[in-house]
Amino acid sequence: MEYDVVVVGAGPSGATAAEDLARSGHKVAFIDRDGRIKPCGGAIPPRLIEDFFIPDEQLVAKVTTARMISPTQRHVDIPIENGFVGMVDRKDFDPYLRDRAAQAGAHPYRGTFVRIDRDEDGTHVVYRDKISGNEMSLKTQLVIGADGARSKVAAAEVEGGDVIPYVIAYHEIIAAPEPTEDYDPMRCDVIYDGQISPDFYGWIFPHGSSASVGMGSMVKEVDLKQATAALRKTAGLSGCETLRKEGAPIPLKPLDRWDNGKDVVLAGDAAGVVAPSSGEGIYYAMVGGRVAATAAAATLASGRIKDLQLARKMFMKEHKQVFRVLGAMQNAYYRSDERRERFVSLCHDVDVQRLTFEAYMNKKLVKARPLAHLKIGIKNLAHLTRLVSPLRT
Repeated sequence: MEYDVVVVGAGPSGATAAEDLARSGHKVAFIDRDGRIKPCGGAIPPRLIEDFFIPDEQLVAKVTTARMISPTQRHVDIPIENGFVGMVDRKDFDPYLRDRAAQAGAHPYRGTFVRIDRDEDGTHVVYRDKISGNEMSLKTQLVIGADGARSKVAAAEVEGGDVIPYVIAYHEIIAAPEPTEDYDPMRCDVIYDGQISPDFYGWIFPHGSSASVGMGSMVKEVDLKQATAALRKTAGLSGCETLRKEGAPIPLKPLDRWDNGKDVVLAGDAAGVVAPSSGEGIYYAMVGGRVAATAAAATLASGRIKDLQLARKMFMKEHKQVFRVLGAMQNAYYRSDERRERFVSLCHDVDVQRLTFEAYMNKKLVKARPLAHLKIGIKNLAHLTRLVSPLRT
């Protein structure tokens, strides 16, 4: 069979692209190596649940509070007003999305991407079949590369795709303890401490009967497992049973280009769409899959290869400013423990809390409260210029 689109990789981004294309009547296949579980805190905001029709049974927990913890163990509890943040476990969530894509009509193949061949007969995606070990080929008009932060499709096909910067994330899934002051099954803890991560953060996220405990860093000298063990010890979680250990790269910024000008467009981590500062990736991955599918469908309909550029244009039109603000925040506050202490102090401000979560829940910078923005800007400047003590709130 000749496909309209072959999607390489079927995590949240690739599965979304495959499902959208199949539902719009296109002949689509997806290739996934299956069995791999990406390390991920698993938080998904209400907008994702609504936009992508995620059923309640996929939510292993519903978080109503976020706790920010400073290097000196000071903490700020931020309530999530008028709602909750859903938590998913990627070992179940990703297969659910792949099954949904297959039920929509996308053809699943199990294997690993090898290369793209082109000849007078067209474009062929070559992959190594998981069961037989043989190289197999799928003929297609277009390819969506959704194969992760160190994407082989991006490295081979798209300019700049081989040099994307990334953080290495590592987490351990543990059996959840009984609720205590240190562990609340309805609270996400975010730990800003240079002893845990010198350039990112650590986390403790509830997953119902289990929890995700992890951290990330792009500093090669950091021992991720040792840092996570230290985090578990500090949080009183050392004695909890370890169920899984997982690690993977997380990209730090979107690529300048997402297509090769011929027949390939990137999506998700392969395109670098993980939010700075927070490291949030599931929502942006699924949006990336959706805009890649939209660009592919437009290209097939028009015959204009230039329409592949729509993927990046559509994504950036809605999310560029959010990424810019979060990037500036990470650059300003993640560079030292003194700055991290000031950041947590700033989070005491009610306006900061409300605007932050309004932006997180709805994925838009809120512009309706100019006085609050001005107040936050003044406090931010005061902290960065050390005009106030980080111990003041």
